[in-house]
Amino acid sequence: MSAWDGDDRGKVPVRDDVEEFAALLRQLKDRTDRSYGSLARRLHMNTSTLHRYCAGEAVPQDFAPVERLAAFCGAAPEERLELHERWLRAVAARQRPRTAVPAPEPEPEPKSEPEPGPAPHPWYRRRRTLVAAAAATVLLATLGTLAALPGDRSTTDVASRSPGSSRTTAAGGAQRHNTSPVGSTPSPTSPTPTLTSTSTPSSGGAQPSSPAAVPLTWTADSQLWELGCDHDYVIDKQPAQVPPPPAPQDAGPWAATQSAVHGGNTIVEVSVQGRSSTAVVLEDLRVRVVGRTAPAPGIAYSTADGCGGGLTPRYFDVNLDKDRPIARPVAGEGPDGKTVSTMHLPYRVSATDPEVLRVKANTAGCDCRWYLELDWSSQGRSGTVRIDDHGRPFRTSSIKGLKHYWYGSVDGVRQWVPVD
Repeated sequence: MSAWDGDDRGKVPVRDDVEEFAALLRQLKDRTDRSYGSLARRLHMNTSTLHRYCAGEAVPQDFAPVERLAAFCGAAPEERLELHERWLRAVAARQRPRTAVPAPEPEPEPKSEPEPGPAPHPWYRRRRTLVAAAAATVLLATLGTLAALPGDRSTTDVASRSPGSSRTTAAGGAQRHNTSPVGSTPSPTSPTPTLTSTSTPSSGGAQPSSPAAVPLTWTADSQLWELGCDHDYVIDKQPAQVPPPPAPQDAGPWAATQSAVHGGNTIVEVSVQGRSSTAVVLEDLRVRVVGRTAPAPGIAYSTADGCGGGLTPRYFDVNLDKDRPIARPVAGEGPDGKTVSTMHLPYRVSATDPEVLRVKANTAGCDCRWYLELDWSSQGRSGTVRIDDHGRPFRTSSIKGLKHYWYGSVDGVRQWVPVD
C-alpha cells in the first residue's frame, strides 16, 4: 500500500496542478504532530509561507524547501519523485497567463494493449506528457534521494586514529541542483557523473574507512540568491550575447550555459541528515581554499529585480580573502524584525531530524576555489565529510572594478542596463 493511499485527492476533486501539489504537501504535514509554526521553524521557513504552500495559495520558486519538508516527514523515494513532478506542474501552472479557465476534460482511456513488464505500483499514475518527461530528466540530473545520497567524503574513522582520507559517493547517488560551473559548461540535462571511491594516503599510509560506516548523508545547493532575488554572476560575454536573467529555480542551468562564475559571493545551503535514528553530532565546519588566482575576466551581471524585504536566515559567513578563512556564525532576521539566534556547532541530526547549514562565502580580490569540511561523531566514532560541487571545489570571483549590468527597461525595451 502506497504511503499516498488514503489521501484526500479521491474525496475532493483536484481542479488544477497547484491544488494537486498542495494536497501532497498537506499529507506530508499531517504525518507529523507539529503545528504549522513548529514545522516551519524546523524547516527554516516563515509560518505563513508554509501555510500558503499547503493551502495552494502560493508555489515555492525553489524545490529546496519542499525537499526539506519531504526529508523531515520521512517521504519515500517514490513519493519524492511524484512530489517533484507535481511541483514542476504547479510552477508551470503559475506561469501560465491568467485567462478564462476551460472546463476540465476527462482523461483519455488507456490503450487496450498491455504494457510489457510488471504492473506499476498503485501510487504511481503514468502521465504521457512533456511535463512528466521533463520531470524525470531534471530529477535524474539534479535531485538526490534520501536513500541514495553521496556518502562520506574525506572521512577518517576514529578506530584507526591514522592520518588519511577517502572520497566517495553512494552507488547511484546524485546531488541535487547543478551548482556553479567551474571551467566547463555541462549540459543542463546531462546526468551527474558518479564518483568512484578514491584515497589520498598521507605519509602515514592510512587506509580509507568504509563508506558504509558513514552515519550521515548530505546534499548541497550553491545557486542561492540574496533574499531569493539578488545575485551577481561574472560572464565573459557582451550584454547582447547574454540572455535575460532566469527565475531563481533555473539559475543552475542558466549559469552553466553561460559559463558563469559566482560574483562577489556564493551562498551554499547544505542539508545534512542521519542514516538512522541514531544521533550524529556535527562537531565543526571548516573552510578549505584550494586555489586563488586573479579575478575572472568578464562583466558582472546582476539578477536583482526590485527585491523587497524578506526573511534573512542565520548563516555562516566566510571571508575567502583571509589566509585562513573561518566559518563564523551570523544571526538571521525573522518575522517582525526579530533576531534569529546564531547556529553554534556542535549540533545533532538523525534520520528524522535533519538540519540545514547555510554558508555565505565572500571575496573582493580573487578568483577562489574552495570546499567545506564537516566534522562528525557518533557512537564513539568520528570522521570528516568533504562538501563540494559534484566533486569539484566551489568557485567565487571578485567583481571589483568590473563593468556592472542589471536587467532593466530603456524606452520600453527590456535589456541589460549599466548600473549607475
